[in-house]
Amino acid sequence: MSATRSEYCVIACAEAWQDAGEILASPMGLIPSVGARLARLTFSPDLLLTDGEALLVRPDGTPEGWLPYRQHLTLVTSGRRHVMMGASQIDRYGNQNISCIGDWARPRRQLLGVRGAPVNTLNNPTSYWVPRHSRRVFVEKVDMVCGVGYDHADGAPYHRIPRVVSDLGVFDFATPDHSMRLASLHPGVTVAQVREATGFELAVPDEVPYTREPTAPELELIREVIDPQGTRSREVGG
Repeated sequence: MSATRSEYCVIACAEAWQDAGEILASPMGLIPSVGARLARLTFSPDLLLTDGEALLVRPDGTPEGWLPYRQHLTLVTSGRRHVMMGASQIDRYGNQNISCIGDWARPRRQLLGVRGAPVNTLNNPTSYWVPRHSRRVFVEKVDMVCGVGYDHADGAPYHRIPRVVSDLGVFDFATPDHSMRLASLHPGVTVAQVREATGFELAVPDEVPYTREPTAPELELIREVIDPQGTRSREVGG
């Protein structure tokens, strides 16, 4: 059976932690969480996973260590954590908004608030997961900067945005001005579709590859070990 769109998204998220070594993975969202566990079970065996509180856990969720708050902050502020966050808005330079839609003084919609986004983005690598790629999310300019993009990160030693994964493809910032670039398309998606769903001009190479297909062993882990209930398809169908 061939891989589904959600499984291509899982592998694209997992590869954010490719050969990461002993760093803390902080995935936020269902598919990033499946991806982090897949990375730990395959190409990043030294990856640290947490229950979000005080424990380090194995991919099955059982405890394997203690992560006191002091040590957690040391990882956070020393570049030894890689977060994958969501984004209500994200712009061409990777600025992310999860706080409000509209003017901050009188927003049309109140969202989560800034939360830990500034600390995440300035102190350790941060990637993003967007389950529904649209012009409402991929905007020319975010209404409020929560996660810091490349045009606001001067002097931040650990700032890096390795990738943005959406249900249409994978994006990075490997351009001279660190503007967003289309790095790969998920099978069945076209460049025209991505451009139509993006509210700013993307950098697009002459040849855009397809996102890597999960291997048979990876698919078995996703389907039989990590997510046997198929909950990934609730976030991305197909």
